[in-house]
Amino acid sequence: MRSNAHISRMSQTNHDQHEYDDDCNNDNDKAAEVPLQPLALILLSQFVLFIGVGAVIPTLPLYAKSIGLSSAANGIVLSAPALTLLILAKPSGRFSDNARKPALIGGLMLYAISDLGTALSSSIPPLLFTRLGLGAGICAKEAGERGMLADLVSQVPEIRGKVLAANQAMAALGIAVGAPLGGVVVELYGPRAVFLCASGAALITAFLYLFLPETVPAKRNGEDVSSDENLSLLAMNDNSVEWKELLTQPAWRGLVMCELGAKIGYIAKLSSIPVLAAQVLPGGAIGAGTLISAAGLSGLIGAPLGGWLIDRAGARFTALTSGLISGVSLMLIPLVLNYYPSSIAITSAVVSIDAVETASFSNTGAAFVTVVLIWSTAVAAQGPALTAIAQKLAPSGQEATSMALPRASGDALFLVAPSLLGSVADWASLQEKSLFGLECGVAGTFGLLGVLGFLLQSSNADKEEMKDY
Repeated sequence: MRSNAHISRMSQTNHDQHEYDDDCNNDNDKAAEVPLQPLALILLSQFVLFIGVGAVIPTLPLYAKSIGLSSAANGIVLSAPALTLLILAKPSGRFSDNARKPALIGGLMLYAISDLGTALSSSIPPLLFTRLGLGAGICAKEAGERGMLADLVSQVPEIRGKVLAANQAMAALGIAVGAPLGGVVVELYGPRAVFLCASGAALITAFLYLFLPETVPAKRNGEDVSSDENLSLLAMNDNSVEWKELLTQPAWRGLVMCELGAKIGYIAKLSSIPVLAAQVLPGGAIGAGTLISAAGLSGLIGAPLGGWLIDRAGARFTALTSGLISGVSLMLIPLVLNYYPSSIAITSAVVSIDAVETASFSNTGAAFVTVVLIWSTAVAAQGPALTAIAQKLAPSGQEATSMALPRASGDALFLVAPSLLGSVADWASLQEKSLFGLECGVAGTFGLLGVLGFLLQSSNADKEEMKDY
């Protein structure tokens, strides 16, 4: 009986190999059909949009201050988009799985209106309302984008890593270009003008998306989906995938864990690293801003590196390796900042500015910059890998809904993690022995736990489920 079963499995394997060879031959025949035009248009649109994003990132806190908001109120405004991103992640995914372009264009229109509303707001209620609207627009836009990229790269899976890396690199490049431009606009016209520019960038992007093809099959249940004006009814399709069903699968559980570990690192970048940088780098806030810009630019190295590794070593290997490096890098930050006690003591003492800048950057500052840049490069490499795994795991026809699960998990973490890391930083500052930067070490520890969870869960996953990862 065992011998017959073994022979049967061997026969099935040979049959599958013949099918695989046939598929490879078919793929070669279709090599000329690589969707270069829509992919190039998506990359161009990503660059244009993120010029506006880059201009806004350093401006929103200044704008909130200019209209008299407290630090606490500013924190609420900053985290508001995460709330609507979390709530609308699944509905947006369902909507996008019925048609990509309406989600893309509609999301960007809401994005543009929200930034316009931000520019016109003068108190916290309308500002909070517009930032919630921004989260809704981002949610719909990203659901459509994830789905369309999944559709396009499924036609050329051999370049999946390169495409996802290029998409992330264009976003990093847009931020690098937009951040200094935003500073110029603020100096010349004030903070409100930056949001008008961001709104314009979103409108230009929406216009460019008009020229993209609809990648969802044109016919579903006998109806022309791409031209149906009542897409919202189709978006509530009862046959859509349920997240709780995905979470019964070890591969999806591991992916969510890894995403959570990566997200808390990003939260540390926003809430903790700028504060630490201002204390140990020359120039204070200017030095901190320079480091954040450099960390963004490191994505131009990390994202292509991640794409290269995905295509050669697999997405799983890339996610694990980059996640390990990023987690360890964050854990090194408190060690670096406290390894040279003389420099920390000088920075904390009341001495001349020149003495502070010279001592800080010559030892602690240089090491701090190094580990932060290593972290930012590693997470830039990890992003395309996690997206590639989600694309491969997503059920056909439900890509956007399925891929929204890891993102929604990260958005939920964004609602609580800033307060958690802030509490750790406050506690560390009250200790008799300095624990400078401990919150980054905590974030790195959670990052490593996410990598470990992904390793264990993906190892327990069905071999076919994780095939070619």
